[in-house]
Amino acid sequence: MTCSPAIRTPTRHDWSRAEIQELLALPLLELLWRAQAVHRAVNPGYKVQLASLLSVKTGGCEEDCAYCPQSMHHSSDVAGRPELEVEPVLARARAARDAGAHRFCMGWAWREIRDGAPFEAMLQMVRGVRELGLEACVTAGMLTDRQAERLAEAGLTSYNHNLDTSPEHYDRIITSRTYQERLETLQRVRQAGISMCCGGIIGMGESLDDRAGLLQVLANLDPHPESVPINALVAVEGTPLEEQPPVDPLELVRMVATARLLMPSSRVRLSAGREQLSREAQILCLLAGADSIFYGETLLTTGNPDVEADRELLAAAGVQPWP
Repeated sequence: MTCSPAIRTPTRHDWSRAEIQELLALPLLELLWRAQAVHRAVNPGYKVQLASLLSVKTGGCEEDCAYCPQSMHHSSDVAGRPELEVEPVLARARAARDAGAHRFCMGWAWREIRDGAPFEAMLQMVRGVRELGLEACVTAGMLTDRQAERLAEAGLTSYNHNLDTSPEHYDRIITSRTYQERLETLQRVRQAGISMCCGGIIGMGESLDDRAGLLQVLANLDPHPESVPINALVAVEGTPLEEQPPVDPLELVRMVATARLLMPSSRVRLSAGREQLSREAQILCLLAGADSIFYGETLLTTGNPDVEADRELLAAAGVQPWP
């Protein structure tokens, strides 16, 4: 790489995998220095968006994602919880707002959105969350053009659909949906005018080249995803990845910093796996370019630091919630 650490990286959509591998492999302090130059330029004052995530429909998913305890293919499947109704979801959104959250994310363990009463309820939830003054994000698998249009009409801020890993490693993690289908879903979201939330997971047995490959696909989307969640695997008993060792926290820091360099204006979200990080590791991620955290006690079906611990973390780091 020839860019100076003191110069903001220009927005590009033509990154080579070799360039990204070189960034990921930089000495950590050099990588942090470069990421800081970008982060300070795009986020003066180090504002951090607080997002809350609720599982509306939990378990029984037809997909076979190797990391997920909600897959009907795994003994860890947490099916059996009733799907939440509109009013309880909006009550949780109101509580999240009152606790300081600015974005409320809702998840459905579906392969694809189903028309009918469940989708109509989803639209009501989106409208209700927006009326509370919160950004609304939905993750619910694949969707049709018309469903995307209706979500946009309801006021949906963002649709989450992660790529998870590189195209080459993908078949070792998921066989029930192709990489191309994921990209097509993202395109439908874009065409409807909804902002894109798309990231991935590290710690699933992937190589450095796979991590670079994931970031290459994301960074070469034009425009970049507005939101990029960086997740560390939470190895859950009963899933095919239950024996995977914990991710080295500094590897997560490297992914956050590199994502910030590649996608300067995207919101980089420190997501799953944060409960396993020390306070110091989380602050390093904020320093590296993370400008959003999921806020609250539950992140879909895995744990997350509680609200008071998060407030103490942000105070210790000297950052302020956004806006």
